[in-house]
Amino acid sequence: MLYAIISEDSKDSLQQRLAARPAHIKRLQDLQSEGRLVLAGPHPAVDSDNPGDAGFTGSLVVAEFDHLQAAQQWADSDPYNEAGVYAKVSVKPFKKVFPQ
Repeated sequence: MLYAIISEDSKDSLQQRLAARPAHIKRLQDLQSEGRLVLAGPHPAVDSDNPGDAGFTGSLVVAEFDHLQAAQQWADSDPYNEAGVYAKVSVKPFKKVFPQ
């Protein structure tokens, strides 16, 4: 089943995000190589693909896991979570309707 992992960044966490990014990206690449990643990306803090020092307000990952507990465990061990980038992480079942 698909799950949405919705994360909200801690205030002023851009430097922690940049430091943990390589490990975070590696985990996403692993999901992609397994054919389980639907989409992933950050929410810029300003209306720009490159927000610079404004940073990000959070992230969204939609991926396939065997069950909710597996998705939650994956989210809990995210390098961003471990580095204090995220203030809050929600994991919810997700039903993809479009595109088909």
